[in-house]
Amino acid sequence: MQCDYYDAGVCRSCTLMGTAYAEQLRAKDARCRAALSSLAPQLDWLEPFASAESGFRNKAKLVVGGTAAHPTLGILDPCGRGVDLRDCGLYEPHLHDAIPHLADFVTAARLTPYDVPRRQGELKFLLVTASPTGALMVRIVLRSTAQLPQVRAALPALHAALPHLDVVTVNLHPEHKAVLEGETEIPLTEQTELRMPVADIVLHLGPRSFFQTNTAVAAGLYRQAQAWIDAAQPTSVLDLYCGVGGFALHTVAPGRHVTGIELSPDAITAARRSAADLLATRPDLGPLEFAAGDATAYALAHPAPDLVVVNPPRRGLDEELTDWLETTTVRDVVYSSCNVTTLARDIARMPSLLPRQARLFDMFPQTDHHEVMVWLRRKGSRP
Repeated sequence: MQCDYYDAGVCRSCTLMGTAYAEQLRAKDARCRAALSSLAPQLDWLEPFASAESGFRNKAKLVVGGTAAHPTLGILDPCGRGVDLRDCGLYEPHLHDAIPHLADFVTAARLTPYDVPRRQGELKFLLVTASPTGALMVRIVLRSTAQLPQVRAALPALHAALPHLDVVTVNLHPEHKAVLEGETEIPLTEQTELRMPVADIVLHLGPRSFFQTNTAVAAGLYRQAQAWIDAAQPTSVLDLYCGVGGFALHTVAPGRHVTGIELSPDAITAARRSAADLLATRPDLGPLEFAAGDATAYALAHPAPDLVVVNPPRRGLDEELTDWLETTTVRDVVYSSCNVTTLARDIARMPSLLPRQARLFDMFPQTDHHEVMVWLRRKGSRP
C-alpha cells in the first residue's frame, strides 16, 4: 500500500507502511509462533487469516482541528495543530466517502474546533463507524452543550447528504484529557444502535460498544471460534469479556447453554437485542443469555462450564481467573488476544490446559498490532 501522507511525513501511525504485505503477515505470524513455542512446541498453527491491505477500517477516530470555516479531520501534529487525513486509504469506502460531508457539516454548523494548546473551542472529535450495509454511526464529541443547538439545526442537511446515517449522538467531554469520550451521551436520532452484519449474525452496536476495527477479519475470527467450539462439543459455554456478544452469538447451538459476561451495561443491552433477533428466527437455539458484571467475579461465583471463551483487554487475564481455569473442570478454553505477550504469560499459568491449535488474524495491516486465537484443552481429555 502506498500512502501520500506517510510519504510526506505528516502521519506515521502506520509503522509498517512501505513493507510488502506478505512480509508483514509473515513477520507477525513468526512473532506469535515464537512467543508460544516454548509453551507448546507441537502447537498446530493454521494459516494466518489475511486482511485487505487497504480499505479495511470500519472506524474513524477523527481529531478536529483548524477552524469552523476550514476544519481539519485527522490527527494533531506535535505542536497540537490539526493535520487533515480525510483521504486516508485505510478507511472502508462508505466511511471514506462520508468524511468530506462531515467536514461540510462542521462548517455549516459553525462548530469551533478545540484548540488543544490554548484549551479553547468546543468540537474535539468525530467518531464514525460504518456497517457493511453502508449504514453509519457518528458521534460528535463536544466540550459542552453550548453548540448543541447548532448541531441540531445542521443535522437535516447532513442526513440529506448521508441518507444511510442511522445513528447520531453528541458525547460531552469537558475535561482536557487525552481520552476520546466523556460520560454523557446525547442521542440525536431515534435509532441508537448500528446494525452490523458479521459472518452469520447481525450485531447491534451502541455508541460506546467495542467492536473490532476490521469487519471482514472479525468475521473470520468468529467463524474459527465457532469451528473449534463445535469440534469440542460443549453443552455449556461461558463467554467472558463478551462485548456486544460476537463470540457468544456465533457459539450458540441447539442444546448448548451459552452465557456472555461483560462489564459494560450498554454492551449487554446491545448483545441482548442481537440475541432476541437471532432467537426469533432460530427458536431451536440456546439457551442464550447475557449479564453485566466483572468477568472474574462471575466465573468464581458460578459452576464451571464445559468451555470458556476469553477475549480480554491487552493486559490479559487476572491471576484469579487463570487460577480458576487451571483448577476447575473447564475442559476447553478459546482465548482470543491482541497481545501475544500476555497471552503467553496466561497460558504458562495454566499448565493443565494444553494449546491444540492457534491462528493469527491480521486485524491491523500496516502496523505491528495483531490478534491471535488459541484453542486449549485440558490434559487427559479425549481428543
